[in-house]
Amino acid sequence: MRKRPIKISLRLNEQEHEHLKQQAALSGFPMEQFLRGLIADEKMRPRPPNEYAEIRRQLAAIGNNINQIARTVNARGFASQQDIDTVASAQREIWQMMEQL
Repeated sequence: MRKRPIKISLRLNEQEHEHLKQQAALSGFPMEQFLRGLIADEKMRPRPPNEYAEIRRQLAAIGNNINQIARTVNARGFASQQDIDTVASAQREIWQMMEQL
């Protein structure tokens, strides 16, 4: 048995249909799921660009590098110039990624 046995028919003009298709495409959801979300009063936001996943992965890697440097610095009790330069470089990378957004 289907989870959603009730079918509702809705008539739209061409403009309304195009607008609905565009909004559903922006959300990244199929049209039916988009409409169910609207009915449930969910905030339907545009789907983030595909580049976001790659940026998140890179930011996580940079964060891991900074944490490794911090552990090393804490173990030694001081930060070398190379440590400082590496962290500064990571910060520049983060700013460059944020500017792409």
